[in-house]
Amino acid sequence: MSDELGDFFALPPFKADEALVKLRRELRELKPLVEQGSSQPVRFACKSQPVIELALDAEGAALVARLAKRPSARPEWASQTLRTSAEVRKWLDGVRQALRRWDDED
Repeated sequence: MSDELGDFFALPPFKADEALVKLRRELRELKPLVEQGSSQPVRFACKSQPVIELALDAEGAALVARLAKRPSARPEWASQTLRTSAEVRKWLDGVRQALRRWDDED
């Protein structure tokens, strides 16, 4: 009985390619960000400086997300592998905080 309920409440499998499409759409809505090109890795810039890179991992099962510590021509990257929808939402919240912090620094 408990196995049947466990299957019923199981989360749907993470689809990295669909998550990438959704994440790109959400990042385009954040005003200072501008998507650059459409190839892999997907890049976003803030004030003409690269700040985000997104790509599928080698197996296509996860997203590899890189966020610059601050906008610059040669940024220092913080890389993270996103394997669940919750991790994607948490990473996106971190992007929003970084954008506010960069705006305050200016």
